[in-house]
Amino acid sequence: MARTTVEQLGELGQSVWLDYISRSLMKSGRLKELIGLGVTGMTSNPTIFDKAINSGSDYDDHIKELHGMGKPLFEIYDDITISDIQAAADTFRPIYERTKGVDGYVSLEINPKLAYKTKETIEEGTRLAAKVDRPNVMFKVPATDDGYGAITTLLSEGINVNVTLIFSLEQYQKTAAAYLEGIKQLFQNKGDARSVRSVASVFVSRIDTAVDNLLDQLPGHEEAASLKGKAAVANSNLIYREYTQIVSEDEFKQLEKQGASVQRCLWGSTGTKNPAYSDIKYVAELIAQDTVNTVPENTLEAFLDHGTAEETITAGADKAQGIIDSLHRLGIDINAVCAKLLEDGVIAFEKSFESLLDAIEKKTKGM
Repeated sequence: MARTTVEQLGELGQSVWLDYISRSLMKSGRLKELIGLGVTGMTSNPTIFDKAINSGSDYDDHIKELHGMGKPLFEIYDDITISDIQAAADTFRPIYERTKGVDGYVSLEINPKLAYKTKETIEEGTRLAAKVDRPNVMFKVPATDDGYGAITTLLSEGINVNVTLIFSLEQYQKTAAAYLEGIKQLFQNKGDARSVRSVASVFVSRIDTAVDNLLDQLPGHEEAASLKGKAAVANSNLIYREYTQIVSEDEFKQLEKQGASVQRCLWGSTGTKNPAYSDIKYVAELIAQDTVNTVPENTLEAFLDHGTAEETITAGADKAQGIIDSLHRLGIDINAVCAKLLEDGVIAFEKSFESLLDAIEKKTKGM
C-alpha cells in the first residue's frame, strides 16, 4: 500500500500531530483512522476544549454525573478534560512504545490564568502530571518570563513539557536554555532523561496575520506588497537555524551522551487564515528533520490530498534574515509584533478557559 504524504513526512523526520481533541473524535473511531494515515500525536488547549464542549451534547452525561456528585465547577472541568487526555494518550500509547518515546504524545494546557505565576504553574503542573498518570502526556507552559522557571523545574522533576506560545527568536532561545537547565537539574536529582521529552511550540500563521495587517497600512509600497505572507516562515527559519546550532554545541552533546533527547521545534497555528495563501502553506514550507507540525483536521486533509513530502525549510533559510531586515526598514519590528502576539495569546487562552467554565456551568443549570 502506498505511503500517505503524512507518513512520508515521518520518514523525513517530521511528525504530524493533530491540533484538536473531542470525545466524539475518539468514540467515532475517527482518531484511529487519522492515526492510520500517519498522525502520531495530539495537542489541545482551552480554545479546543471550549469548542468541543460547546459543539454538542457529548459531554452532557459526564457533566451531569459529576454535578450530581456535588463537584464544584473547576473539578468538573478538570475531570472532563483529564478523562479525554487519558483516553487519547491510551490510543497513542502504541506509537509512544514503538518510537521509544519520540512520538505518541498528547498535550494538556496548564491553567492559562497561571501564565505569569511561576510557583503556581509548577504546583499545577505537578498535580496534573500525577492525576493524568500517563507517560505520553506533555503539559503546556507558555513561554513567558515567569514560565521559564516553571519549565525548568517541571522537567527536573521528570515531567514532559510542551512550551507553548513561542513567537520570537528570543523566546525560543530562552525556552531552549530552560530545557537544558531542566535536564541538568534532572541529572542532579538522579533522574532518567531518557523518559523525559519536550517540544518548543512556535506559533506561525498569527505572525503573518499581524505583519500583513501592518504592511497593508503602506498602500502602493512595492516592497511592502512583496513581503506579504513571508514573515512567519522567515521567523521560523531563524528559530530552526538556532535549534540546529544549539544541538550541535558541546553543552547539549554532553547531555545527549547521558541520555537527553533534543527538544524538537513544533510548528503550531499552522492552519492558513488568509484565503489568498495556499491551504497547506504552513506545512509545505516548514518541512524539516526533528520537528513536529501540529495541524487542524482540515489542513491535515488538504496536505493528504495535494501536499508533497520533501524537506523545504532550508530552501528559504538564506533569505530569512533579509526578510526580517526588510520589514525593519519599513518600520515593522518583528520582536514588537511577537511580544504583542504573546500578550494577546495568553489573554485569548484565558478567555477561552473562562468560556469553557461558563459552558459547563450553563449545562449544570439545566440538570
